[in-house]
Amino acid sequence: MEESQKRKIAILGSTGSIGTQALEVISAHADRFQVEVLTAQNNYQLLISQAKEFKPNAVVIVNEDYYELVFDALNPLDIKVYAGANSLNAVVQMDDVDLVLTALVGYAGLTPTIKAIESGKSIALANKETLVVAGELITKLAQEKGVNIYPVDSEHSAIFQCLVGEFDNPIEKIYLTASGGPFRGKKLDFLKTVKKEQALKHPNWEMGAKITIDSASLMNKGLEVIEAKWLFGLKASQIDVIVHPQSIMHSIVQFEDGSMKAQMGVPDMKLPIQYALTYPERYKTDYKRFNFMDYPALTFEQPDLATFRNLGLAYEAMNQAGNMPCILNAANEIAVSSFLKDEVGFLQMSDVVEHCMKNISFLKSPTYEDYVRTDEETRIKALEYIN
Repeated sequence: MEESQKRKIAILGSTGSIGTQALEVISAHADRFQVEVLTAQNNYQLLISQAKEFKPNAVVIVNEDYYELVFDALNPLDIKVYAGANSLNAVVQMDDVDLVLTALVGYAGLTPTIKAIESGKSIALANKETLVVAGELITKLAQEKGVNIYPVDSEHSAIFQCLVGEFDNPIEKIYLTASGGPFRGKKLDFLKTVKKEQALKHPNWEMGAKITIDSASLMNKGLEVIEAKWLFGLKASQIDVIVHPQSIMHSIVQFEDGSMKAQMGVPDMKLPIQYALTYPERYKTDYKRFNFMDYPALTFEQPDLATFRNLGLAYEAMNQAGNMPCILNAANEIAVSSFLKDEVGFLQMSDVVEHCMKNISFLKSPTYEDYVRTDEETRIKALEYIN
């Protein structure tokens, strides 16, 4: 395929778990993709290494302290180097970018995704917080601009894959599967004393620290429930969560006739990443194949909402709507950061979120500026509560 025909990709968060795996996918299909932009928050060494290998048009190092180091390393290669958060908003609007993979962690993904949509770029969304915080704003803008949002989360990719060819058939219900994380089946007495080292040991998936802690507390599944509402135009009553410890069945769609479709495969994020980049095509891979004999029993359980309160709080935030999911997300980001610094216990993370949901002003129809203010106010309130 000629260079001009290759799909040109901007990866926001190229040094994280999703970003590095996306580059593996692109490397395996170098005849079809070209890396146009790479960005990183702090990991300038890996960003430099990636840029030397993939030769993007531009890179962004968000932490401006590392700008000179990156510039000195890449300027001789004729790679443009930018720094600062505002540069993220600029590079996603570059004319040569065809698709933006948003793999930033947390609230930081919101504004660059908005700018990319405003510029008419297709979005491969690995940053669920964008839709959690401002789902109504994002989906409306995407419709206005005729922009497609391709989900990268394994669960939402599974739903999307099950819906191919079914877009005219109404969904009765979806089931998002959860592994249950490292503490599945554990009760409050055990969870009172768990440390970050235990919480970071996910049984099935290799992910970044923040999402791994969210998975252990079931907040990740709560955020996915809210994301699914906006991606697929669903009500809360149409979204169920079931615990599936083997992580083979990635999610399920139930249609109005009672028929159900599931997408299955071994746990590997490269597959949903690749599908988001190649849709509607499926490119051949050498990924590990599923063997039924390796999994003679697939099991399912109800989530324990009494012990893992975050999932219930997420449903509550989704039902209230407005800026409440934004409050939930900001409080959780502070709670997880504090837990990783040993400043709060595992169970106290839910206390932080609940406190903020009760004490931050509720707005029924927030604007973008309202989301920004809500996020800032919630972070301050969460830190006050912790300290």
